[in-house]
Formats: sequence, C-alpha cells, structure tokens
Amino acid sequence: MSAVLPSAAGADAGYPDKPIRLVVPFAPGGGADYSARRFAQPLSEALKQPIIIDNVPGAGGSMGANKVAKAAPDGYTLLYTTPGQQMTAPYLIENLPYDAFKDLRPVSQLTAGTNVLVVNKDFPARSVRELIDHVKKNPGTVNFASSGIGSTSHLAGELFKKMAGVDIVHVPYRGSAIAAADVIGGRVEMSIDTLSVYLPHIQSGAVRALGVSTLEPNPIIPDVPPIAKTLDGFEASPVNYISAPGGTPEPIIKKLSEAIIAVAEDPALRANFASTGSRLAGSTPAEMEALVRSEQKRWKEVIDSAGIAVTNAK
Repeated sequence: MSAVLPSAAGADAGYPDKPIRLVVPFAPGGGADYSARRFAQPLSEALKQPIIIDNVPGAGGSMGANKVAKAAPDGYTLLYTTPGQQMTAPYLIENLPYDAFKDLRPVSQLTAGTNVLVVNKDFPARSVRELIDHVKKNPGTVNFASSGIGSTSHLAGELFKKMAGVDIVHVPYRGSAIAAADVIGGRVEMSIDTLSVYLPHIQSGAVRALGVSTLEPNPIIPDVPPIAKTLDGFEASPVNYISAPGGTPEPIIKKLSEAIIAVAEDPALRANFASTGSRLAGSTPAEMEALVRSEQKRWKEVIDSAGIAVTNAK
C-alpha cells in the first residue's frame, strides 16, 4: 500500500496532463452549448490542456449526465451541469440511470442566469401586481408557456403560481424558441424564461417584461424590477456549474475549482456573459455542494406541490 500512495498522489499533482472532455448534455447550437464553449477556451488556457466539448443530448440532459457519472473519477471527464441533471432530475425522472446525490460531484458554479417574466404586448397587465390581480379576477383563463415539462421555465411558472396563489394554466412546448413565438403571437399570455430568449423581443416591443427572477435588477434591463419586489423571496434563476464523477480525488476537484474561479474573474469574459443576461460566478466545491442540496430541496417542494408527473428515462 505504501508504494501505491505516492504514485496516486503524484498523479493528482500532475493533473491535468492530457485533454479534458467536457460533456454538454444537450445538442450543439443551444444556450448551454454556447456557454460551455465560451468558458472552455479560457479554462483550457488556465489548465494548459485542451478541453474537448462532447455533446450528449437526450432525456432532458440525463444521458450526458449518466455518461459522466459512469466515467472514471480522474478529472478527465466533466459535466457542464444545468439544474435538470442534478437539482431536479431525482424528482422528475423515474429510473434515473445514475444517483443524482452521489454519482456527480459539484466542482464550481459557472453562471447565474436571469429568467424574465414576460407577457404579450396586448395583455393588460403592466406590472407583476397587475398580473396577479388580473389572474385572480379571471382564474384559469391565463396560460403560461414553458420550454417543456420539468424545464426551468416550467418550474419557475409553477413557483410563481404557488407563491402568488393564482390559477394559471401550463402550456409546455418543445423548446424556448417555439414557446416564445406563441407568446409573441398572443396564443399564450405569459412566460418566465431566460432573458437571452426574450431580450430581442423585449427590445422590439413584441413582449412586455414585468419582472426578473433574480433578487436584484439585471443591468441589461435595469428598469424591470425583481419579481421578489411583489412576491417576497421569489427567485428562480438557472444555475450552471461544472461537476465531476463521484469519487474524483479532492486535489483534482480543488485544482479545477480554483481554475474556474480565476477564469470567472476575467473582466472581458464577465462582460461577454453579462451581454446575454448571465453573471459569471465561480465557487468553491463546498459552496456549490451546499447550493445543489438547497436547490434539490426547494424544487422538490415545488414539483410535489404542482403534481408534475415523472417520466421514464430513455
């Protein structure tokens, strides 16, 4: 045993000494893929090794997550993680092929996104309070669009519904772009989805922004108040982070986290992400672990309260 330990320690100390594979659990061209590629280049420079993007779409991101969960815990296969793979998957996907509590180890936060509550331009409400009052007077007549069952936009809508005590009807779509088209067209009255999806339509006047899901205003649309100004404590901001297979050695986790934190402080990169409504936010493994556990508990309560049906992993 004494002969093995120095060898293992030496392997960790020399990490990384070959390319790192970053699994993005969605198809190329989407928001997660775009963000992962933007961050991968400077992270590659910091670690002095190439980072290869590996798109593994399917089952709401659980196919890609499973690939990482089953990979060797050596730091050379990582997951670009969105809320759906670890924070909500245990409560939405039956027969999940990995243990979301044990098989993925949070390394560091990358971004904190902003969702925005929008309504069609012809909808009468001009504030979150007016929207709530309108729905209470007309229960069951207002629909909210999401990018799919169990998506962050769906859960944000259910959280709004629960906290406001209103009866709004969920209309799921196969993606944010299709959902946005129907909000713009007036076929659905409202949505809570990522700012990057709706920003051009807010700027063109096709939709009206009533509130942001963060606790502070977003600098891109500074005049749009937080939903929390009306619904105290409301927060539904998508968090993206890096995770590694469970059992990855602590020195490797620490080195990755420190590199991510350093890269996230780069002013030019921060400005780049801010232009699409996201805030770079590196974190320690302990901080990210605590956030994941907190979000798992919070979203389980929302999912249970809304009675969202679980689906089978495919």
